[in-house]
Amino acid sequence: MNEHSAPTAANAAAPNSAAPNSADEIRASLIRAFRQSARNTTPYKHWILDDVMPLATSRAIPALPFPAPVIDDTGGKRDTHNSTRVFFSRENQDAYPVCAAVSEALQHPETVAAIKEVTDADLDGSSLRIEYAQDRDGFWLEPHTDIGPKRITFLHYLIDLPGAETLGTDIYEDDEAHSHFGASPSAFNQAMVFVPAKNTWHGFEQRAIPGIRRSLIINYVGPEWRNRQELAYPDQPV
Repeated sequence: MNEHSAPTAANAAAPNSAAPNSADEIRASLIRAFRQSARNTTPYKHWILDDVMPLATSRAIPALPFPAPVIDDTGGKRDTHNSTRVFFSRENQDAYPVCAAVSEALQHPETVAAIKEVTDADLDGSSLRIEYAQDRDGFWLEPHTDIGPKRITFLHYLIDLPGAETLGTDIYEDDEAHSHFGASPSAFNQAMVFVPAKNTWHGFEQRAIPGIRRSLIINYVGPEWRNRQELAYPDQPV
């Protein structure tokens, strides 16, 4: 395996250790975080969540044995380097209990109902997709909206670095220039959530990353999503 390859259950070297929290505990934390979230309406509707998951779980995810890929330039898109991307797939759930527990918590009908209650997102018939992102210095994303199959975008920050609060998702105005509005709060175990629409411009302007910028990118996607191997439960919509 070269340094650019993401390990799978078959080739990861770390032992299979117990999940630090149960799926029920993670689910309770997620529901509380959504119900206590701060709702913002400018420049588009989005929510900021604190203490998203139990701290032990949020610490266990960055401890997973997936090396951060070395990428010369994303070209402003994550799908430029699809071969390096890591998902909480069924294979990785089998290998790493924390992946399974987080997936189970996010798949649970009570969690889905709480997300729908807070955001009014249409999640019926959608499927859970969880990406574990590890971004190095030089990473950037061009402004985009996530419209299409993504029914909701849930960015859970796991950034344990000096200045982590400056490394959140950039938010843009819905104008021709995509004027920069600001950046999401991004302290460890915070999250930004929005329902993709024509005005939900966001990205990441290139700036210094003094280490690895880790996050979970959680989406519920419609049945038209083609890359079924990325889904936590490919044959089980929520």
